[in-house]
Amino acid sequence: MRDRTLRWRATGIVALLLAILTLPVTALGSGNLLNNGDFTRGSGSSVDGWRSDAWVLTPDTTEYRWIAPHGTEPGEVEIFSHRDNDARWVQSLSLSAGWYHLSVEARTRKVLPFFTGASISVLEDSIISRDLRGDTDWTMLDLYLLVGPRGADIDVALRLGGYMNLTRGQAWFRRARVLKIEAPPQGARYVFDLAAIRKTEATGPIGHLWTLVATFLVLGAAAATGWRMMSEARVPQRSKVQTTKRA
Repeated sequence: MRDRTLRWRATGIVALLLAILTLPVTALGSGNLLNNGDFTRGSGSSVDGWRSDAWVLTPDTTEYRWIAPHGTEPGEVEIFSHRDNDARWVQSLSLSAGWYHLSVEARTRKVLPFFTGASISVLEDSIISRDLRGDTDWTMLDLYLLVGPRGADIDVALRLGGYMNLTRGQAWFRRARVLKIEAPPQGARYVFDLAAIRKTEATGPIGHLWTLVATFLVLGAAAATGWRMMSEARVPQRSKVQTTKRA
């Protein structure tokens, strides 16, 4: 009987140790990477961990407001653009390689129907969720992002408007999340490869170094030839002198 009791105690201790060791890993993998993503901390137009930004920065164009949690309702942030603008609440993140799920709940009021409305996005070309326009109730907006093997720094934006899509109206956001995941679900619509997008956006000389040198030599020769032709054209022709014989 005593041996059986000792075996049960040993088994229980081992199980407890395994649970303690695996708990931090699970919590780390499922935690929200955004600072103050529930908007529990803020004051007036300032929200801890977030900054306001816009295409048009004049103070009478867009208002930014924090709504503190009350009762069972979470905190919120608001964007109210009185004039056409691309306005957003932004937070910068450094991400390691892998897949991420970016999400937020949003609602809108009197947002123009013909330009980009309220969304969650990464401030890179085309990385944006579906958007809300007109008058809407709370709706989940999300996207999936693949970060390359070297990791990346990104700016997460809770946004009203978009690049070349200035709009006006009101938008509210709550429960913002950035979670690291294994992979997007089958059939997910808004899926983006950050490394591929940045590679497409990269600008600069394309080709080998010798092609660049050859191009400069050809351009230099063409410029020298043009300069010589222009200089020759400026030299006045000598006038012909007519002589007459005296009788």
